[in-house]
Amino acid sequence: MTGDLVVGLGCRPGVRAADVSETVRGLLGRYALDPAGIRAYATLLARTGEPGLRAVAGPGLLGYPPEVLARVAVPNPSERVNAAVGTPGVAEAAALHAAGELAGPGGRAELVAPKLAGVGVTAAVARILPGAPRLGH
Repeated sequence: MTGDLVVGLGCRPGVRAADVSETVRGLLGRYALDPAGIRAYATLLARTGEPGLRAVAGPGLLGYPPEVLARVAVPNPSERVNAAVGTPGVAEAAALHAAGELAGPGGRAELVAPKLAGVGVTAAVARILPGAPRLGH
């Protein structure tokens, strides 16, 4: 994948692939983001085995432990989510963290689509902003 978008996903156990797909499509449409620009999907490590997420994200679904996602500042934290899974944000935090990792040295990430809740799933999108290339390399 070569796009510059990362879709972060949070979900309830047993979420249906159709609901994940519909929520992601709706979010991309709302912010006029091209699905062809998706480079990766990311979620909470404990959810990487969810068939509904895997059906949409594929085998490259990135997963992060709650303590990693809890360190990511998100614009829409939830105490309910924090109590349930150990981080105040999953979709936004996963998108931002993964995009930051994929940006490489000197790169960063920006949230381009804040979380949108669907049926049993929440999605958010971050853009990968690579660092400036180093001269002479």
